[in-house]
Amino acid sequence: MMTNIAHGIAEQGFAVDFVVGPPDAPYLDTLPASVRRHHLTDSNRRARQRFLRDYVERQRPWIVLTAKNNDDRVALDVKASCPGDTRYFLRPGTTQSERWNARGQNSLKRWWETRRLSQLYQRADGVIAVSQGVAEDVAAITGLPLADIRVVRNPNITPELEQSARAPLDHPWFAPDQPPVIMGAGGLRLQKDFATLIRAFARVHQHRPCRLLILGQGRQRERLQRLAGELGVGESVELHGFDPNPYRFLARAGLFVLSSLWEGSPNVLTESLALGVPVVATDCRSGPREILQGGRYGSLVPVGDVDALAMAMEDTLRQPLAPEILREAANDYRLDVSARGYLHAFGLIR
Repeated sequence: MMTNIAHGIAEQGFAVDFVVGPPDAPYLDTLPASVRRHHLTDSNRRARQRFLRDYVERQRPWIVLTAKNNDDRVALDVKASCPGDTRYFLRPGTTQSERWNARGQNSLKRWWETRRLSQLYQRADGVIAVSQGVAEDVAAITGLPLADIRVVRNPNITPELEQSARAPLDHPWFAPDQPPVIMGAGGLRLQKDFATLIRAFARVHQHRPCRLLILGQGRQRERLQRLAGELGVGESVELHGFDPNPYRFLARAGLFVLSSLWEGSPNVLTESLALGVPVVATDCRSGPREILQGGRYGSLVPVGDVDALAMAMEDTLRQPLAPEILREAANDYRLDVSARGYLHAFGLIR
């Protein structure tokens, strides 16, 4: 998303620099030539802080935007040690409280993290959340007034999305006359709750021919593959791993399912809608309810509810919404719309 933000703002006619780690970091090839790249040679926090301070003193940017807590701290330490007109904005991307809940964080550690985040966010010049749910979560944790937190949707619907979706795909499951493929995508970790998706798929599979393909990699791979075998659907579930172009799979899917325990603003959900693919999602905090407008553009089911998820999947496969209706839901996530939202939040345009 940060490369997309840089791309979108550059297309609006503003000079953009991208400060990043190694030159082979993912998605840097999507940046236009007008975006200047500055590569960190050391990942050590002190080295990153020194690099950013030298950059700010040399370039005097109007705005510094960061997107992760570690980078937020580095940037705000630079703000404190480097007086000037540069303004520093934070971009929280997930509901931190739900992450704490899912991980069973004890009350003492949660109190300490809340204190740290509150102190951190109070030092910023502005906060831009990816969804209203994330904004409300940040306000509850940090004590910032909700009215002071701007919401700008993720710029993940780009002109390149459709082009990537049309790329050839040589996979037997997507050949003509094959059963519909249900898709999931994301890291194979606790947050995405793919175990619930596999259990729900097994119930759908009892009633109709279908297959489940999950894109992503992570430490839960063996456990999830074993679960599929235990449920008798091992041959119909594929944990495909990472693919640099997931959109060619997604565009050919019969259904996309988001089974997450928590989110900020799940990009793959809006990308599915933009490609006209029917969706089902858990009603987790936050994002799905906002994106699907309360269920208008896809079913919302309780988190972790296998029965409800399976029923929604069956209903959607049987009666999917028309692609042109689904695409309406993704309009606010277009690159140009989001870029103007950021520029407005920065105070650079009206």
